[in-house]
This record gives sequence, C-alpha cells and structure tokens, in this order.
Amino acid sequence: MTVRSILNAKGHQIMSVEPDAKLSAAAKLLGEKKIGAVLVMDQSRLDGILSERDIVRVVGERGAAALEEPVSQVMTRKVVTCKETDTVAELMEMMTTGKFRHLPVVDNGKVVGLISIGDIVKRRVQEYENEQEALRDYIKTA
Repeated sequence: MTVRSILNAKGHQIMSVEPDAKLSAAAKLLGEKKIGAVLVMDQSRLDGILSERDIVRVVGERGAAALEEPVSQVMTRKVVTCKETDTVAELMEMMTTGKFRHLPVVDNGKVVGLISIGDIVKRRVQEYENEQEALRDYIKTA
C-alpha cells in the first residue's frame, strides 16, 4: 500500500496558513476543521508545519500572549516529507522514529497532500478487515 492509494481514497486537499498569520488564527483553523496540523506555506512553497503540539509547547513556555505571534515564530521548520510512492510501512517507520503524526506529500517539489497517522491506521484497519472477509469466504467454500 502506498501514499498514493491513501490520497486517492481521502483526497488531496490540504489546509495551510501563511507564515505571517497569527498563531491564534491557525489554532482557530485547526479547531474548526478538526485537524491536528496545518502546513505553513508562502504561496506554493512549504515553509513549515504547525501542529497542536507546537501550539501547546509555545503557550506553555510563553503564555497566552504567544497566540498573537506569527506562525513563522512557532512552526516546525525542518519538515519531513514523503513521496506518493512511499509505502505505509516506510511512513510508519518515519513517524515512529521522528515522533510526529503528520507528513506532507511532495511530488516534483509541489505539495500534493498531507497524510496523518490516523489516515494510516484507518487504511490498515480496512486492509485487515478485507483480509478477514477473504479468509471467511475461503473457509466457507473449502
């Protein structure tokens, strides 16, 4: 199973904010869309990623006043990305090793989607259910 198959099922839409957006606006977007991370993009260039974890960390360090800071001051700048041809096993390894839950998908230098650990778990559960059903069908015909 590849990243492409997950994106084809869930869609290629991404949520993004500009680097100069206020942290409070980004937090509001996360809440409204019920998502855990947003890409920080300057036009079509990926500058960083902002997760719920980043927001909690900075508010814990600097207090509520941090919500008025630009996203660029808080975002994770070293963004790990993946390709559409990467496998789910490779993504799970990257996410586990890096201790993050979201991976932007980049194709020819352009962001084409965002994969979360939830997307991976959902897909794996579907695979297991399909395998179980196939085994039940096989047993019925044996």
